[in-house]
Amino acid sequence: MTILPEIPLPASIRSRYIDNINGLRMHVLEAGFETRGRPCVLLLHGFPELAFSWRKVMPVLAEAGYHVIAPDQRGYGRTTGWDPDYDGDLASFRLTNLVRDALGLVSAFGYRSVDAVIGHDFGSSVAAWCALIRPDVFRSVVMMSAPFSGPPALPFNTVDGPAKSATEDPIHRDLAALPRPRKHYQWYYSTREADDDMHHAPQGVHDFLRAYYHHKSADWKANRPHPLKSWTAEEIAKLPTYYVMDLAKDMAATVAEVMPSAAEIAANKWLPDSDLAFYSAEYERNGFQGGLQWYRCGTSGVFTPELQTWSGRTIDVRSAFISGKQDWGTYQRPGVYEAMQKACTRMIGCHLVDGAGHWVQQEQANQVSWLLAQFLRGAKASV
Repeated sequence: MTILPEIPLPASIRSRYIDNINGLRMHVLEAGFETRGRPCVLLLHGFPELAFSWRKVMPVLAEAGYHVIAPDQRGYGRTTGWDPDYDGDLASFRLTNLVRDALGLVSAFGYRSVDAVIGHDFGSSVAAWCALIRPDVFRSVVMMSAPFSGPPALPFNTVDGPAKSATEDPIHRDLAALPRPRKHYQWYYSTREADDDMHHAPQGVHDFLRAYYHHKSADWKANRPHPLKSWTAEEIAKLPTYYVMDLAKDMAATVAEVMPSAAEIAANKWLPDSDLAFYSAEYERNGFQGGLQWYRCGTSGVFTPELQTWSGRTIDVRSAFISGKQDWGTYQRPGVYEAMQKACTRMIGCHLVDGAGHWVQQEQANQVSWLLAQFLRGAKASV
């Protein structure tokens, strides 16, 4: 058995493994575990992160009286039992099965409900679906950096219309036809080459992740997000290259162009090199395919009919949205930020935290921890 290095965690957080969670041996970080009977909060990370991304938030929520659980999700980190093969079991990574992972985990800990499920980036989507499908278990939800527009709609009132075949989104052809040819990162992440491009990046995984995290953070001063008018090539081409890439470049080459200087790296307080080294060691060991499978589930369209089961349903538990003010993720899909506020019928606040880009709970941990504690107390927090 491989002996893995220690995780650089605060003393109040412990690392452990939980067996038989929907076929997984799940690696979990835990805070506030010393006292039994506390209410539970579940934290779900995104890409390319790990449970480790919550290390600054967990002690604060534990101090507020919660048992805080943060797993490495299916496809990530020290959780095992998932298929790492591009040609493997893609269905196990679909959203409803990720909800089943979360449900199995809180049940294993002996909770019939949790006070909140809080998700960041792709974890925000899982958190939203947890609250939509099982509001009896997930009694409130905070979505971070990735707004949720509701379940996909079913075709409606179509019996007398002409038969329509599923048409491919013309956005990809239109992006490729721009004067500066482009491609959308989620479809690039769905290609067979994407994992190898990043796992064997010419600059190495550590420097790849350093540039990637820098590019999507408030440290990259060109991140000045604003709403986009429409899902058209001309409009979404305004997004930075980590979302709408140059057609001929892979992600490693894309972010290499904005690699921070040695002085900028030394000055980085929210992700010092010692913390980044943990991320890079985990991704060097596993590669990126586990996380990329999540994108493939979305871009393939194969699992949309299953999600249409909940067509028209809203999230009716208390909800909030937190993102960085310098995070383009809020607006990367035109209209979704606005649609979220209808899809969530009890949304008590949308908070855009200044001085944070995409990695909001790492870049501005104190502010995010305060907002989450306020939400959990039922207060209407304001920034």
